[in-house]
Amino acid sequence: MKVRVDSCTLELKRGDITLEDTEAIVNAANTRLAGGGGVDGAIHRAGGPKIMEECRKIGGCPTGSAVITTGGNLKARYVIHAVGPIYRGGDRGEAELLASAYRKSLEIARERGIKSVAFPSISTGAYGYPVEEASRIALRTVIDFLRENGEPSLVRFVLFTEKDLKTYEEALKEIYSRL
Repeated sequence: MKVRVDSCTLELKRGDITLEDTEAIVNAANTRLAGGGGVDGAIHRAGGPKIMEECRKIGGCPTGSAVITTGGNLKARYVIHAVGPIYRGGDRGEAELLASAYRKSLEIARERGIKSVAFPSISTGAYGYPVEEASRIALRTVIDFLRENGEPSLVRFVLFTEKDLKTYEEALKEIYSRL
């Protein structure tokens, strides 16, 4: 599914984010930037040791923020490591932290002149954020950013499962119908 947000393209697809050829991909990282399971582990395995070397030099990243490293052996030139919140019921600022992780990632892309970015569904794996809620936060945040800034020109969400893709498609249709 693909929509226009002013002069930008917002796209949803099912796939493996490590195979994306966008200028940057976003990693659902932990605060220690230590690699892990899920998307984080897959990106570190596919990208090789250069990514971890840079992560060690950076040292860490607070929840709701993001940092950038090389893409190592990936097709993407950069990896933006965004730290989403662990979901603890939704009443501990999780929505604001999740939105912030997406926004900070896009700010880094804009500052670096990166024109295309691929996101996973941040915090919905091991961190337990419900995909239905997370998809709406992610998409609203990205759409608002694109409308305010007019870049990056392409933002793609790469969802690992068909169920997650369908959830994001439903959320995008709902949000887009109100624009």
